[in-house]
Amino acid sequence: MNRLINLQAHIDPGHAGQRLDAVLAELWPDYSRSRIAAWIRGGQVRVNEQTVKPGLRLLGGERVRLHAELADHGTLEPQAIALDVLLEDPHLLVVNKPAGLVVHPGSGNPDGTLANALLNHDADLAVLPRAGLVHRLDKDTSGCLIVARTTASHRRLVEAMKKRAIRRFYRALVWGEMIAGGQVDEPLGRHPVDRRRQIVRPDGRPARTHYRVARKLSGASLLDIELETGRTHQIRVHMAHIRYPIIGDRVYGRRGAPAGLGDAQRQAWQKFPRQALHARRLVFDHPDSGQPLEVTAPLPDDMQQLIDILDNDAASDADH
Repeated sequence: MNRLINLQAHIDPGHAGQRLDAVLAELWPDYSRSRIAAWIRGGQVRVNEQTVKPGLRLLGGERVRLHAELADHGTLEPQAIALDVLLEDPHLLVVNKPAGLVVHPGSGNPDGTLANALLNHDADLAVLPRAGLVHRLDKDTSGCLIVARTTASHRRLVEAMKKRAIRRFYRALVWGEMIAGGQVDEPLGRHPVDRRRQIVRPDGRPARTHYRVARKLSGASLLDIELETGRTHQIRVHMAHIRYPIIGDRVYGRRGAPAGLGDAQRQAWQKFPRQALHARRLVFDHPDSGQPLEVTAPLPDDMQQLIDILDNDAASDADH
């Protein structure tokens, strides 16, 4: 359902000489300058009851009136899909996305997505792009996602993401017994033939991933990872690039299991159904109050079980 917006403003003489769209974006911070400019061009903003252009230079003393509709984005339908809500207030949600759930409808996934579930949880999200989703996770990656609930929160959170002011921490199970942590600073871009894949390429977009070893396992390592940038498939491509691909990654990983595993360990490794990657923690400032927030999603059962099976110390304790 579209939402009606009616706002009025009196231009202070201190704004004399400034552009109308810039001043209104300052006076009405819930809405972006580009959206306000579109409303001005559409005649939904009137200055002294006259239609004008976004670049109008103000004199001071003008009276401005906005009468507009905030339209729904797309044709998403609400669907009763369970949500694991980690944090909720009038301005935002943080949800724990399960592995296997697509974030937003796309090719081959017309519905049954997290976005459909969010609209069922809060119908007002229909007026926000992508039902308020500020960022994304791959279908088979689990963990924390931020959802804005107001236009102001959406604008501020998207801006914070662009400025890298939202810190994103992951846990990953990778092939190989890594000795020490480090960082991967390699640009990423699309594969020239398979457009669904990303690769390290000199003309790609800058991408930096920090990692440290949380635990050494049989044939594997459990890593704590922080994204400095957020490119598509970044962690998966960077880990494969340094020859520690993520376990279960059918696109960038390896087949089979390493030598030297016990039967139970080998079977668990081979049967793991997805990339072993979990968005564990988010640290950011609240978009309304500015208070620091930290939200953590517990490690999903499938990853924890695989860690337990590959844990040499646990296996040794069980033998005694």
